Amino acid sequence: TAKTTVPAAGTYRGPVPILMYHVVTAPPAGTTYPELWTPRDTFQGTVTLLRDRGYHGVTLDQVWKAWHGGPGLPAKPVVFTFDDGYLSQSTHAKPILRAAGWPGVLYLEGKNLGPGGLTTKQVKAMLAAGWQVGSHTMTHPDLTTVGDAQLQTELTASKRLLERTFGVTVTSFCYPAGRNDARVRAAVQAAGYENATTVEPGLAKKTD
Repeated sequence: TAKTTVPAAGTYRGPVPILMYHVVTAPPAGTTYPELWTPRDTFQGTVTLLRDRGYHGVTLDQVWKAWHGGPGLPAKPVVFTFDDGYLSQSTHAKPILRAAGWPGVLYLEGKNLGPGGLTTKQVKAMLAAGWQVGSHTMTHPDLTTVGDAQLQTELTASKRLLERTFGVTVTSFCYPAGRNDARVRAAVQAAGYENATTVEPGLAKKTD
């Protein structure tokens, strides 16, 4: 039976591993970027292994609050993030995490809300299961290469779309392909985001 996801509590406020996923399905033969596909069984095995070793899934919002004076985390927290907005994130990742009592973080592209991506109903079900939704821009460009006007639109329109559609405050952002520079980081902060994730290996720390 599925467990209800409840906010995990503790006193830990240190570095946290953030795992990044895209499609949670085995890649078809000849797929472009097969490294962005994770077979369902592999994902299940990862969750089972981490749970058996005492880890607890948390959201990035919980991590941020723990780092900034809010409630602490369990001793071995881990964040599962999902980029873009693929159907398998709802059909495969959500039930596997829910069975463990864990949430995920959905970094949703604006253009992937609807046909070909995730429906509003599916995203609402993820939120009801304790997930956090963050922005991954509207159209997934390399933000270091776009002009100031497009940069502004990609950051603010996506935040506004998610907040109006789902009635949540969007505090987390994910750089498309991890690409960022000082101008992009300043624009993300100015757009009202508290934090943003990239693709650099290693544990995430408050000072990052």
